[in-house]
Order: sequence, then C-alpha cells, then structure tokens
Amino acid sequence: MKNTYTVSEITKYIKNMFTQDFVLNSVKVSGEVSNCKYHTSGHIYFTIKDDKSQMAAVMFASDRMSGLKFELKNGDQIEVDGRVDIYEKSGSYQLYARKITLAGAGDLYQKFEALKKELEERGMFAPEYKVPIPRYVKTLGVVTASTGAAVQDIINIATRRNPYVQIILCPAQVQGDGAAESIVRGIQALEKEHVDVMIVGRGGGSIEDLWAFNEEIVAQAIFDCSVPVISAVGHETDFTIADFVADLRAPTPSAAAELAVYEAARLDDEFTKLGQRLSSAMYEHVRQCRDRCERYSLKLKAASPSNQLLQKKTYVMNLEDRIDNAMRSKLNAGRHKLDVYITRLKGLSPLDKLNQGYSVAVNEGGGRIRSTADMNVGDTYRLYLSDGYLYSRVEGKNDQK
Repeated sequence: MKNTYTVSEITKYIKNMFTQDFVLNSVKVSGEVSNCKYHTSGHIYFTIKDDKSQMAAVMFASDRMSGLKFELKNGDQIEVDGRVDIYEKSGSYQLYARKITLAGAGDLYQKFEALKKELEERGMFAPEYKVPIPRYVKTLGVVTASTGAAVQDIINIATRRNPYVQIILCPAQVQGDGAAESIVRGIQALEKEHVDVMIVGRGGGSIEDLWAFNEEIVAQAIFDCSVPVISAVGHETDFTIADFVADLRAPTPSAAAELAVYEAARLDDEFTKLGQRLSSAMYEHVRQCRDRCERYSLKLKAASPSNQLLQKKTYVMNLEDRIDNAMRSKLNAGRHKLDVYITRLKGLSPLDKLNQGYSVAVNEGGGRIRSTADMNVGDTYRLYLSDGYLYSRVEGKNDQK
C-alpha cells in the first residue's frame, strides 16, 4: 500500500535532495538581471535569465558587503556564485547569491541606453516640449490592457476622486509582438477623441514585459500627441523610454490616476474657501467704499457755498471780536494814559493852587506880576482868586531883599 505524504513533507524531501547535491550547493550561474528590487531590509530580489529560461534569485543583506561591489540593476549581465535551494513556503527553487560580479550589460539594456541617448540628442526629452497637465479634466483617456490590475486601479481611483469624470479606455496590447503598434494606435485614437489628458501604461514586469514602451514608434507617438500624456509603466523603480518622452511620469498607474484627476471633494472645499474669501473681500471693498463716500461727503460739505459762507461769517465775527477787543484795549490804554496826564496836570494847574488859598496878580496887559519891580505905586492890576478876580491898585511898595 502506498504511503500518503503532505505537501510539506514532499517539499522538505526535495529540499533535502538539493542540500545533499554538491553541485547545487556551490554553483556559478551567468545570465541577465531583470525585475531587480532593493528591499528596505537590505535584501536584493531579482531574476536571472537567458534566452530560454529564468530563475528567481536573492542576495541577503549580510552578503552584500563582501559579495557585491556595484549597484545591481536591470539589464546587467552577471555571474553569480551561490547555491540553489528550495524556498519551502512557495515550494519553488531559487538561487541564493553569495557573490555577484558584473559580466557586461545585457543586450536589451544596451539597446535601451542607445535609443535613450539618440532620442535625447534629438530633443525629445527637452522640458520645453512638455505640455502641462490640465488641473480639471472632464474626459480621461487610458491606453492599457483591458484586463489586469492597472486598468482597474486607474478606474477605481479616478472615479473615487471624481465620479463625474468620463473615462475612455482604448484597449491595447502591452506585451509581446505587435504591442508597440497597438499602443500607438491607442494614442492616436484617443487624440482624435479630444480627451483632456491621456494615461499610457501598464503594471509591473521584467524589462522584456515592459519593452513595448521602449520602442521608438511609441516614443514618437507620445512626442507627437497634442494631448498631454502621463506615462505610468511598471513600478516606481521601473523606467522606460516612454517615461522620458511623456509630459509627466507617474511611478505607478494608480499614481497616474491621482495626478490626472482632481479630487472633487477637495474642489468643493476650495470653492467654499473661495466663496468665503470672495464674501470677505466684497465686505471689505464695500466698507472701504463707504469710508471713501463718508470722506468725500465731508469734503463736499466743507466745500459747499453755504458752508463757505458760514465759515466766512464766522471768520468775520471773529475779526469783529478781535477788533472790538483791540479797540477796548486801545481805549483802556489811552484812558489810563489820560488819567496819568491829568494827575500830572493837576499838580501844575493854577486853579488847584488858587483853591488852596493862593492868588495870581496880572497887570493891565495880562502879564503876570512876578516882582515888586514890575509895578509902581498907583498902577492897577487884577488879583485872581479861586472864585473870580479883584481890581486892585498899588498904594505902596515894600521891597524885601
């Protein structure tokens, strides 16, 4: 009776066979690198292949320091020293690299570099030929395979960001013979549909899988396209000729959808903020206009004839008050000066002297008699007193010396 084995038991049995095989424990394998990925842990995962077969390979971070002296990349022709063993979780065999040496660039990689250099010299990568991607699009064209994760990712993300955007899919063969021509036909067809922006791409894969996007006819079609083109080929680390010619490169098809389609919810928020800013600006403008009107009203009121007359009348009244005050001040000063003069004159007034008991003698000619020598006996004269004068005559003289 045959024994029944579990999958794990069979896998372990085969792994044991690999382990006991002397050749597989220390083997040197040559081939071309593709699908090269640097993991955050430091491990390198890649595929080594020739024209007939390919094999998964890995170099652990612990072996990189001593076993790898260059940056491993797709297209490198390499020789790997290591061992072939079973990865039990998937039941597949792979090459565990201990040392990797560079044997030369692979044929596809050389072809890629040559075309890249030629197109760059022709100016097809120049930034002045890049067309800006419209911020708000109504129609989105997509050139990719009709099945697969890439098209679903683009549709899901685009409709989630803006359910009103129209997506026009032009199915294209993106791998194998005739793929480049199919992609070109898709680009030209969508250009005739006058879409707002176009995504050209596919999901990840090896350099062979992505090679259609390295063909010159695809690059020329993208360059000649009047519609802005976003290239979205493979994963973030994958670069193709289409990426350099396109108006914008997206690291993945999902990222291309985000770059092409503006988020409707965000647009609503922006409209709300713009409305608030507009309302605030209008309120401020109205306030400023009101302030200007008030200032102009005051200026107009100040310049009006009635106000001018009022100001002039007020000015005249002020002048009258100033004149009146000046006159009063002048009169008071004159009156004070007159009082001073009167006081001084009083001291010199003959009447005051007469009132004090003095008298004044005047001869017939009206001259004052100052000395006894001025009169003779028998001469008449007038003697002025405080209340009148007397007619007198000299009866005698008595000179006192």
